[in-house]
Amino acid sequence: MATDPAELINRAKAWLAEDPDPETRGELSKLIEAEDTDELAARFAGTLQFGTAGLRGELGAGPMRMNRSVVIRAAAGLAAYLKAQGEGSGLVVIGYDARHKSADFARDTAAVMVGAGLRAALLPRPLPTPVLAFAIRHLGAVAGVEVTASHNPPRDNGYKVYLGDGSQIVPPADAGIAAEIAAVGPLDGVPRPEAGWETLDEAVLAAYLERTDAVLTPGSPRDTKVVYTPMHGVGRDTLVAAFARAGFPAPVVVAEQAEPDPDFPTVAFPNPEEPGAMDLAFAAARAAGADIDIVIANDPDADRCAVAVPAPGTPEGWRMLRGDEVGALLAAHLVRKRASGTFATTIVSSQLLSRIAAASALPYEETLTGFKWLARVDGLRYAFEEALGYCVDPEGVRDKDGITAALLITELAAELKQAGRTLTDLLDDLAREFGLHATDQLSVRVEDLSLITDAMRRLREQPPTVLAGLAVSRADDLTRGTETLPPTDGLRYYLAGSPEAGIESARVVVRPSGTEPKLKCYLEVVVPVASPEALPEARTTATAALAAVKRDVSAAAGIDA
Repeated sequence: MATDPAELINRAKAWLAEDPDPETRGELSKLIEAEDTDELAARFAGTLQFGTAGLRGELGAGPMRMNRSVVIRAAAGLAAYLKAQGEGSGLVVIGYDARHKSADFARDTAAVMVGAGLRAALLPRPLPTPVLAFAIRHLGAVAGVEVTASHNPPRDNGYKVYLGDGSQIVPPADAGIAAEIAAVGPLDGVPRPEAGWETLDEAVLAAYLERTDAVLTPGSPRDTKVVYTPMHGVGRDTLVAAFARAGFPAPVVVAEQAEPDPDFPTVAFPNPEEPGAMDLAFAAARAAGADIDIVIANDPDADRCAVAVPAPGTPEGWRMLRGDEVGALLAAHLVRKRASGTFATTIVSSQLLSRIAAASALPYEETLTGFKWLARVDGLRYAFEEALGYCVDPEGVRDKDGITAALLITELAAELKQAGRTLTDLLDDLAREFGLHATDQLSVRVEDLSLITDAMRRLREQPPTVLAGLAVSRADDLTRGTETLPPTDGLRYYLAGSPEAGIESARVVVRPSGTEPKLKCYLEVVVPVASPEALPEARTTATAALAAVKRDVSAAAGIDA
């Protein structure tokens, strides 16, 4: 990190000289003129690091921000990597969302690819990320790029890379691309022609929509009534079209959040999991009356799907289901459809899926966090992760897909409705059969990333032996890897049960987020359910146990819950 003011100013001027974007040039010029060395130091402290999540960061000038200069270098590095892999004449498909600068970053990527001798094709307009993941395999591309920051704050953008199998990159491809990015010289040496790439027509979207039909059972009930929000993102038109093709009633779209808006004016964070993000959807459901069966939300790039169910007696009248609950519901639905193949989830998601799979003699696997790992499971039929991500058609989209997941959960709701039942009833059935798997998360957002490093070090140096009165029966430092998992920065604790407390077992996983400045702790408590009448008491027991585990993990890590 440069600390000398004169050196900082010189580095900023050198960056300014090759910045192709008038907006960031103006921004940086003002910082240089004001000699704002604190801000310049933050922007020139290093470079955004390219990894398995690609790039993601705050928009702005300088190598530690997302901007056209950083994206051009990333694209040039990706092109060099593809050429080194013998794919120098292949096709790269590029998609983008409706965030600030997304279209610019997508066009820059297309230009760099063409300049490097590859072929490039842009999706016709801002579209859901799963459309890009589908298009890679559909068009026989050697790679794909999606410009999106998913559910990050409005000031962020990102750059997600897929290879030709339609899956996000994993090691060692990430390190190979990062090395090529680091080797890129001055930007004026990166050819960027004004034309030469293809802009795809609507046929690619039509092919994706045709594929969405495959997740549904021909002749299944289709009378579910849905309130839907795209959360100011790009999901609306694609989801509404998919619902129309399937024969579902047109969803009631939350008007205030219907149009793409990169400023996300109605939410603090455009993530359905964040407190308050679903308030407008719940209000729309209340206004629509008692005939609404479920509420569905996509995140801004529509690769995630949130589901809420009626909750009579609560102020909102609706309850947001956890990703683990939706994951179990979809798994149970696919089992009823006689799905075959491997069911998979991640080490931070509920263990309930393993019991559902075992009961049906289906193969089961756990991977590290993220669909970059889940999509690579051999023989995959279904995968989910607790962060609202579901892959229900891996042959079509080898990534999480909030559109097809919405279709499948809506079909399940319709089938249950025809039988006079609800999603909540099915969750109760699963709890009685497999035990109540109650999950929660302690997620701490920080400004100072050293707080996360300190918390992980504290847990390693002084590992807890008891949490919530439950003995830690096994502790795994995941940096060492396991027989089935590559190394990752994480800690996993298995807690012994307590028959006296009515708890069968518990588990805690602690890890830094890969895409946001957060420390995440994933908590699960399993409570046996002896009879339908025992469910309320089981829920009370689980809620208290989760609260106690959260409190003790927070104390052990030295973080504020």
